[in-house]
Formats: sequence, C-alpha cells, structure tokens
Amino acid sequence: MSRICAITGRRPSKGSIINRKGQSKKSGGIGTHVTSKTTRLFRPNLQRIRIRMPNGSTKRVWVSVKAIKAGLVEKVVKA
Repeated sequence: MSRICAITGRRPSKGSIINRKGQSKKSGGIGTHVTSKTTRLFRPNLQRIRIRMPNGSTKRVWVSVKAIKAGLVEKVVKA
C-alpha cells in the first residue's frame, strides 16, 4: 500500500542530498562546490489510526499528523 494521507492527500515527494566540499568564502576559502547530488524521498509523517466516518462507522486509515493536529479527523479510542 502506498503511503498517502487519506484526508490531505500528502504523499512522498522527491528531493536531493547535496554533498558540498571546500571551505566557504565567509571563513576565508574560495567557496564550496557541489561534488554529488543523490535523489531521496521526503516522507510525510503518517500514522495508521481509527477514525470516525461521517456515517458513524469506524475505519483504520493512514492520516498525516498535520491533519490530526488540525482537527480534520475525529480519532476513535478503543474502549
């Protein structure tokens, strides 16, 4: 299953790990240079929680923590 938020639609996004070498101009060098760029994934902070659906039933779904903190979902505590 892909890690996508059921509420906000947040999904992993691509980025880069940038390796730099050299001494910065600020500290007396000739500047830093990029030596390599490697692609990476920025993964959203998803939690698999029980939420209450609009019709009253409960369902376990992947939800981002940002959506939980914003109060976009009603978390169900197992009793």
